Amino acid sequence: MTYGSKQIARVSMQMALTETREEEHLAKKEFAAKGIKAAAVDFGGEYLTSINKIVERAIVAGKREGIISDTHSEEGAIAGATREALAQIMNKAIGLNVGGKLGIARWNDHISVSIFLGVGLLHFDEVAVGLAHRTIS
Repeated sequence: MTYGSKQIARVSMQMALTETREEEHLAKKEFAAKGIKAAAVDFGGEYLTSINKIVERAIVAGKREGIISDTHSEEGAIAGATREALAQIMNKAIGLNVGGKLGIARWNDHISVSIFLGVGLLHFDEVAVGLAHRTIS
């Protein structure tokens, strides 16, 4: 079976939407059976000060799960996709606290990063989603 950018983006979003570690583990196993590498990372904090930490966590998770290798181009692809996904939610999140999950998926040269998070101010919560895709040759 072959997968394109749309299918891999869907997998990254499904990983970001997992609610528990058990659900995350089962989803990862299911996707691995299809030849798709996937990972998820929890994060939280003040949006602007957390951006670098979120990008770093995406790169570390990608390496730890074998999604990317330790090369400049693969690290750059996951960092760029993560920053793009974060930029898509910036207007809602800037200056506020956020908490959520980042999902990563890769099949061959397609890599996608999805972010699903809650944006909080006191007890008023908003939800935001960001998604980006890159190719790695």
